[in-house]
Amino acid sequence: MNIHTPDRRSDERSAMTARVSWGQLLIGIIILLALPAVVLFGSSGRLDWDMAWIYVGLTAAFSLASRILILWKTPDLAAERGQASGKEDTEQWDKVLMPLGIVLGTVMLIVAGLDKRFEWSPSLPLWLHGIAFVITVLGYSISTWATVENRFFSSFARIQRERGHVVVTTGPYRYVRHPGYAGAIVSSLASPLLLGSLWALIPATLAFCQLIIRTLLEDRFLQDELEGYCDYATQVRYRLLPGLW
Repeated sequence: MNIHTPDRRSDERSAMTARVSWGQLLIGIIILLALPAVVLFGSSGRLDWDMAWIYVGLTAAFSLASRILILWKTPDLAAERGQASGKEDTEQWDKVLMPLGIVLGTVMLIVAGLDKRFEWSPSLPLWLHGIAFVITVLGYSISTWATVENRFFSSFARIQRERGHVVVTTGPYRYVRHPGYAGAIVSSLASPLLLGSLWALIPATLAFCQLIIRTLLEDRFLQDELEGYCDYATQVRYRLLPGLW
């Protein structure tokens, strides 16, 4: 019988990973709190925008919650998510699509802010803002659930062989194969309405298309490269929406 005894170097690497992860969390906190607020309030030219404050609060709360849960449950995933873009085996198409999604999300906020400043869109009824709020929370919840449930939920598409990458079939992965993208699509399409901007639906729709393309490419990649994924795909038939696709 082999008995594994962790050595000092292993402990030092684990401690270093924890320090790096908590450092990344601190940077993430600053970015998550500052960037959406700066973009929205800067482009709108005003601070008295209740829906923008609600959006900023929701985004910060769910993003921070997911990062804290990752550090608590799988701290090595936090390190993976911070380093994946520099890995040699990261898919090249995802090095384009993932940053593109960030750009489109930022453009959506800029357009929403300009819309508020120049009043391009008509005033939306309060009940529509309420529905958009509920849908945004639902989308964020699904994405957070998927992130926490999947210990291989990297920020870029790659097979994490050094971490023993296997197919995850629990949690939301029992219903669709890419619940993280499903949640992101839901929240990205609802956010412009939460902010009261019909014009912001244009970049949000482009972000929707980017996520659809990313889902297709990642699903094909996993079927080709990840052992057991093809069997999983025959059991869970739908990529994003049960009963439809």
